[in-house]
Amino acid sequence: MKVLKFGGTSVGSVNGILSVKKIVEAQSVPVIIVVSALSGITDQLYNIAKLACDADKTYLTEYELMFSRHVEVIDGVISSDKKEEVLNQIQLQFNDLSNIFRGVYLIKDISTKIIDTIASYGESISSIIVSAAIKDAVHFDSKTFIKTENQFDKHIVDFEKTNALIRENFANAPRICVCGGFISTDSTTNFITNLGRGGSDYTAAILAAALHASILEIWSDVDGFMTADPRIINNAYVIEKLSFIEAMELCNFGAKVIYPPTIFPIFHQNIPLKLKNTFNPEAEGTYISREKTGEAGKAIKGISSINDTSLITVQGLGMVGVIGVNYRIFRVLAKNGISVFMVSQASSESTTSIGVRNADSVLAVSVLRKEFTNEIAQGEINDIFSEDDLATVAIVGDNMKRTPGIAGKLFGTLGRNGINVVACAQGASETNISFVTDRKSLRKALNVIHDSFFLSEYQLLNIFVAGIGTVGGSLLNQIKKQQQKLMSQNGLKLNVVGIASSKKMLFSREGIDLENYADNLKKNGLDASPELICNEILKMNIFNSVFVDCTANSQISDLYLRLLENNTSVVAANKIAASSSYDKYLNLKETARRRGVKFLFETNVGAGLPIINTMNNLINSGDHIQKMEAVLSGTLNFIFNTISAEIPLSKAILLAKEAGFSEPDPRIDLSGKDVIRKLVILAREAGYKVEQSDVVKNLFIPDKYFAGSLEDFWKSVPELDAEFESKRQKLAAEGKRWRFVATMENGNCKVGLQEVDSLHPFYDLQGSNNIILITTERYNEFPMMIKGYGAGAGVTAAGVFSDIMSIANIR
Repeated sequence: MKVLKFGGTSVGSVNGILSVKKIVEAQSVPVIIVVSALSGITDQLYNIAKLACDADKTYLTEYELMFSRHVEVIDGVISSDKKEEVLNQIQLQFNDLSNIFRGVYLIKDISTKIIDTIASYGESISSIIVSAAIKDAVHFDSKTFIKTENQFDKHIVDFEKTNALIRENFANAPRICVCGGFISTDSTTNFITNLGRGGSDYTAAILAAALHASILEIWSDVDGFMTADPRIINNAYVIEKLSFIEAMELCNFGAKVIYPPTIFPIFHQNIPLKLKNTFNPEAEGTYISREKTGEAGKAIKGISSINDTSLITVQGLGMVGVIGVNYRIFRVLAKNGISVFMVSQASSESTTSIGVRNADSVLAVSVLRKEFTNEIAQGEINDIFSEDDLATVAIVGDNMKRTPGIAGKLFGTLGRNGINVVACAQGASETNISFVTDRKSLRKALNVIHDSFFLSEYQLLNIFVAGIGTVGGSLLNQIKKQQQKLMSQNGLKLNVVGIASSKKMLFSREGIDLENYADNLKKNGLDASPELICNEILKMNIFNSVFVDCTANSQISDLYLRLLENNTSVVAANKIAASSSYDKYLNLKETARRRGVKFLFETNVGAGLPIINTMNNLINSGDHIQKMEAVLSGTLNFIFNTISAEIPLSKAILLAKEAGFSEPDPRIDLSGKDVIRKLVILAREAGYKVEQSDVVKNLFIPDKYFAGSLEDFWKSVPELDAEFESKRQKLAAEGKRWRFVATMENGNCKVGLQEVDSLHPFYDLQGSNNIILITTERYNEFPMMIKGYGAGAGVTAAGVFSDIMSIANIR
């Protein structure tokens, strides 16, 4: 024999009841069917009662609408030969309801007993309709066999009487029995009572346990237990198997698939529970039993949460070593009907924090202060206070037991994402780790845990890109081309959730389609400014987030500190921040380190060349950088490689601009400012405190050419062509070439034009390539050399992409 329970959504429509009918009539063994009220009816009954109590005549309209809804359902599911009989039965039920509502309207008052009576009609009526719709089904009234007794003003099942009455009523039961869930009667007075929220699940479990059913199936509108709330976690999926303990823990902490007390009766009888979807019966659902199962590599099965948490804290040095304090706390809360779902206590016993619902917060503090009045007056207890509007999250899994590092990984993951833990708790069973955080961090916390513990199909990195010019555009194109490969081969999903240009910005938590992002940004983007971009990123409060700066904008670089402080990693192609004042540079680095995120700027020097990363590896392994010599400007190297008898200096500068090697204003490159910035960054990464003003400059273009407008520059720069050609010819005769070299030796920095002969490593540097020689304690006689493309949108974007990937790989 099986017990099947169908929820309000299952029996709340014609199609739903027809699906129930099909499922039940296909059963090959005897079944007891437990049904809820039509979806929303219980709330509607409470609302009509309130309207009547307030002497609001609109209760009659609501009553008629409710009656009409049931008639429509009957018309759709009951055969014509039974319809009149069923309508008569339902009319009798509604006549009783009408009289009750009329009485409430007249006396303008309503008692708990009357509320319980009114609420019972939802299940009574739906069970009559469902039993009539199913062939050969017989209706049973749950009020005759589900008995309760009053404890702390709550209806608690009287199992001794209930079990005896169930066995008596179903001793010679027909093959298909139908009854309403939720409803019951008092075992002493016989007044109508109910089992509270989720009571229909509980009714089904009580029946299954009393009759030793082979299985309990709960049918609803979901496929089963999910790894997390699918309304928050887009890629949450159905858990195939759970143990009773895992299911109970998930239910206690907010998973609303089944009512927590449901598990108790069937657990003791070792009756398995199956969760199924009425509207998708082919889905496997979730199977719950005593058997402990787990997927290799996944320590946790699921995550649940309560977004309605108040943390009550009892604090005082006078509690230390005093026996009975916790007994008094829980006794007084129980006397006042306050349920506690989490307890966290300091090992010193000086602080005890308990999690309750927000609605119980004020009462809990009041009764606790009254209980400990003497201790507060004597200073043994400092304070009893509440922190409201919090959220509780629990990670659950039998495989957490004896698995080292789970708690460390959990809290490390939360910390890196800027999620503050207010309190935490773990039982000795190690099946559950729960913690309290502020409510605004709940979505972020659930997502990052789901991602970090491999409950998600892919590891997710959420990326914001500022700047869609040559570098930013190339980066987005590279991400688009690599997205599928990274998902299939690396289990990594790069989710671009924000794109901003100098004028527009576009954000989407689900991700922006990179196929047509430019048109989308133009048509649907909001007006952008650095402050608005930052505000929107922080407002999204998204997990595993990376801000990528592909601009050369100082206002954008000013956002880094605020982003890092809010646990958003920063990848910068923009050199301004890392080359600004040393104090600002150091603050950014230390903030990133303190917040557990990354501040990366590999492409600030050498585009895609692994210069900074290599230097960091040398230093971290104990080496010491003594000297660096480098050609760091692809623009200047291109110019000096291009100058010839046919191509004068001014033409070479123009060609560099047209090829995209120089800044839009090439004077930035020609002034050596770009090289100075790069050298300062390298010197700082080598461990030296250097400012831009410390760099000695030996420039090859006089200062007067940098004054005035860009147009003035283009007009006047040809004046230098003859002089440079004369010097070039002399240089060529000596077998030498020009290179603009940056040098750092023991923290002393200089930049300037140098002549190099054919034996020098810089002599054969082609096109816009960069080269650096690094002399260290280990690489002393023969310096380490890094050489390659040092300019160009493609290689710079690739370097930025590499930084993004390194952030993904730290987890």
